[in-house]
Amino acid sequence: MLAGSPSSVRTATTCNTLLKELQQIWMDIGENDAEKDRLLMELERECLEVYRRKVDEAAATKARLHQSVAAKEAELATLIASLGDLNTHFPLNMENKSSSLKAQLAIVTPLVEDLKVKKEERIKQFADIKSQIEKINGEILGYSQFVDSVGLLTLEEQDLSLRKLGEYQSHLRTLQKEKSERLHKVLEHVNEVHSMCSVLGLDFGKTISDVHPSLEGTSLEQATNISDGTLEGLANAILKLKTEKRVRLQKLKDIAALLSELWQIMDTTREEKSYFSRITSVTRLPESEIVEPTALSLEIIQQASQEVERLSKLKAGRMKELVMKRRSELEDICFKTHIEPDPSTAIDKSNAMIDSGLLDPSELLSNIEAQIIKVKAEALSRKEIMDRIERWLAACEEENWLEDYNLDQNRYSAGRGVHLSLKRAERARITVTKIPAIVDNLICKTISWEDDKKKSFLYDGARLVTILEEYKLTRMQKEEEKKRFRDQKKLQDLLLKERESIYGSKPSPRRSSSFRMAGNGYCANGNGSMTPTPRRSSGRTPSMEPMTPRSYSSRQNGYSKEMRRLTTGPLNFVTIPKEDTISFSSVYGSEPGSPLQS
Repeated sequence: MLAGSPSSVRTATTCNTLLKELQQIWMDIGENDAEKDRLLMELERECLEVYRRKVDEAAATKARLHQSVAAKEAELATLIASLGDLNTHFPLNMENKSSSLKAQLAIVTPLVEDLKVKKEERIKQFADIKSQIEKINGEILGYSQFVDSVGLLTLEEQDLSLRKLGEYQSHLRTLQKEKSERLHKVLEHVNEVHSMCSVLGLDFGKTISDVHPSLEGTSLEQATNISDGTLEGLANAILKLKTEKRVRLQKLKDIAALLSELWQIMDTTREEKSYFSRITSVTRLPESEIVEPTALSLEIIQQASQEVERLSKLKAGRMKELVMKRRSELEDICFKTHIEPDPSTAIDKSNAMIDSGLLDPSELLSNIEAQIIKVKAEALSRKEIMDRIERWLAACEEENWLEDYNLDQNRYSAGRGVHLSLKRAERARITVTKIPAIVDNLICKTISWEDDKKKSFLYDGARLVTILEEYKLTRMQKEEEKKRFRDQKKLQDLLLKERESIYGSKPSPRRSSSFRMAGNGYCANGNGSMTPTPRRSSGRTPSMEPMTPRSYSSRQNGYSKEMRRLTTGPLNFVTIPKEDTISFSSVYGSEPGSPLQS
């Protein structure tokens, strides 16, 4: 107890009063001094024991208070460290010991309680976030059961700071985004499965249930499974459906090709084809654009297969007729392209082989089909040369027309359409002058084609180069014949002039008529008899006629086509009447601008 304090003064006063009263009692009793000393020492010892006991109790109380303050400060430090609350500081200055322990305890205790409440709230936040994280993780991993997140807070996870909470929230947002993407992907896969099941005519519910039962459910209580297994199952289902779609589409295309072939062979009507128009329209679309329901169902394929089977049976009954028809088509193509058809499938031979049973009609038809394809391919490679041949033949036709035109005695007389004939004649003369160049160019192109294909270019069975070379030779001979004709005409004119100078006058009209009679096929000789002379065919001048591929092929193959007679021997123009020679001169010598003049 502190000296000088009011309580100590009162205690001292009381003790002195009592001591005086005790001494007075001892005096009255008559105690000796030794007994008095002994009793006083015993009294002092008892007082010391009381003081010591009180001091010990006070020291124990102080220790407990100090321990409580230290525990609270430690708990406060732990809470601050756990919560990461940097704004909360120790309220006491560790260096300042002026505050009592009770005051320190009174200050620390509310802070600790406040941080405890904040910790409980923070734990709830962590528990809620971890619960959501575990739930989404469970959905992604494919299981829906998860433990309480509070029990998952291990010692290493006692960090309840806002930084840690932010990390969990960021992780949760990442998982939520992944869940949204997975859900969107699952829905896309489900829609794709639904679309393909509709096209293929399959049960969507059964197909999707085989992947995961939750995908078929429509109730809100049943969550859609978004696990890796579900996504993989959907991807495998889509791959399987795409493969099946591709297989069915190819099968339908094959059936449609057979149908088209059979329709063409059997001359199927448009009404019969219209029933299967849906199939033909589907096969023309790309695989990705086929979305029509049941477009590739097994029933559609089965119906088309049955139609193919029906037409195939009908085709078998009419196979001979079909073989003949396709052979005729082959011959028509060969005739148009001037290619010799394969004699092995000729109509008479085909009939004999089918009737004898030596050859399957289907095999024979396939052989003819292959020949048609081969001929069409060859015709395509011959197109350029064939176009040049047509130009050449057209030029030859113009040359023939020009010859007939030059033989017409009335071509300059006034009449309707005369100016058109004159214009055509001018164009024909220009065209005729191009014939040698056309022929030479055609020979070069043909030889180049033969070198490229390693075979001869045949035109109705004859080599085109041979025809062209013969044409050039004949044309050259014809030109020489024309030149010789002009020379003989000049000689004839000279002889006529000499005869007129001898007789002194021109022949009388009667004599002229006799010469006209002779012009009909006979000529008077020196003794008055008539000598046969060559006649023109169709009013044309006797000459060498070059043979075009058409006339050449007619001669080679025995085709009955109209041909002009050719006269290869020299003519005796001395014996030809003057009137006929005048007509010849009008053809080859009198026409101005004629390309045949030398």
